[in-house]
Amino acid sequence: MIEMKYMKKGKIYEGKVLRVEFPNKGIVMVDDEKAVVKNSIPGQKICFAVNKIRKGKAEGRLIEVLEKSPLETRDKACRVFGECGGCNYHTLSYEQQLELKREQVKGLIDRVCEDYIFEGIIGSPIEWRYRNKMEFAFGDEYKDGPLSLGLHKRGSFHDILTTDDCAIVDIDYNIILSCVLDYFSGKGVDYYHKLTHKGYLRHLVIRKAVRTGEILINLVTTSEYYNRDKSHESELLNGLTSLLIELKIQGSIVGILHSYNDSKADVVQSGRIELLYGRDHIYEELLGLRFKISAYSFFQTNSLGAEVLYTKAREYVGDTKDMNVFDLYSGTGTIAQLLAPVAGKVTGVELVEEAVDAARENASLNNITNCEFVVGDVLKVLDELQDKPDIIILDPPRDGVHPKALNKIIDYGVDRIVYISCKPTSLMRDLEILQERGYKVEKACAVDMFPQTVHVECLVLMSKVDK
Repeated sequence: MIEMKYMKKGKIYEGKVLRVEFPNKGIVMVDDEKAVVKNSIPGQKICFAVNKIRKGKAEGRLIEVLEKSPLETRDKACRVFGECGGCNYHTLSYEQQLELKREQVKGLIDRVCEDYIFEGIIGSPIEWRYRNKMEFAFGDEYKDGPLSLGLHKRGSFHDILTTDDCAIVDIDYNIILSCVLDYFSGKGVDYYHKLTHKGYLRHLVIRKAVRTGEILINLVTTSEYYNRDKSHESELLNGLTSLLIELKIQGSIVGILHSYNDSKADVVQSGRIELLYGRDHIYEELLGLRFKISAYSFFQTNSLGAEVLYTKAREYVGDTKDMNVFDLYSGTGTIAQLLAPVAGKVTGVELVEEAVDAARENASLNNITNCEFVVGDVLKVLDELQDKPDIIILDPPRDGVHPKALNKIIDYGVDRIVYISCKPTSLMRDLEILQERGYKVEKACAVDMFPQTVHVECLVLMSKVDK
């Protein structure tokens, strides 16, 4: 094993960031030794502390940027940029962000694929205020500080920064956030403390449809007040609802929900939902289709970017006339419904039952009759399906396709597979297996669904190689 001769755990060093590997791993050289320091930008001179050395590799924590990168040509776009864990690239031009992500994705694919066409990266139609959903957390910015509402401080499990001027969401989000924060601060209501598991306020989730302007607000709390004093809680929530309805915003608030979550896990989930106002869903429009989106439905967070992504996916899928298409990990069935008018039949498979219910309802809403949506784990459902696919589309979660499920998918022997991935490193692992089992990568590209952040989507078209 290679030993670090110079860098030691717990010591502080300075160095220049040579490059950034996906997703945000800055490569820094100190003398002849390399360290990986997250949240850095190529060309920056940084100060970092080594917090881990394993198998001759050092990992560091960014302490301070000593010199800006020559690539940083614009000012930060919000008050907490740099402290907030949401965005990394505000200070880069959008063209430079795209180039950085293009290099990262191509570098990853080049490691495992040869003789393919890389079609570059397609940018988001808008780079600011593009998100159609945000999950804000309640907390404090420092121990025993005033109530805050926003996003986690970078590298912190506990500290929450108030993000009332966030630049990647519509201005309505910031107005609603400020209203909710001011209201509960004035009432002296406490947030849920992760260590003691006491407190009331947990999350505020806002969704806004780009095309229709409809807004859905979901307040997530524990059942503390409910168990102690239901009338006090009703008075509290009625007061908030009245304030929100009176807000002067660009969109229209069509629904306000209250979700109870007593889980110890720090995730947005609901055990019970109460409707405080209006309806429990919004409608969004995508590529001529209409979609009903509920509080916990999965939907791409960049609606306009999703149109770009799905248009490219449809191009990669190619001719589907009279063919059976399997859309695996289908979510709310967006891709399936876009392909249905030009396919014989589309079968979507999705683990989350609520997503499948939404897919079926949306298909009915769009008068689509040749889509079937099945609830279940892809690994198990493939054994139960009677139909055989002609084309397969994969859009798995961040961790990629389960190896056993991937083998079953390959065994179908379809001529074309289109793989959509939100985590290129997981995609690379699956591509290696697909190529070993007789598939060739024909084309690949990246689509930037998440401007200002380190994240990016990938699309790959594979064809079966005759042997």
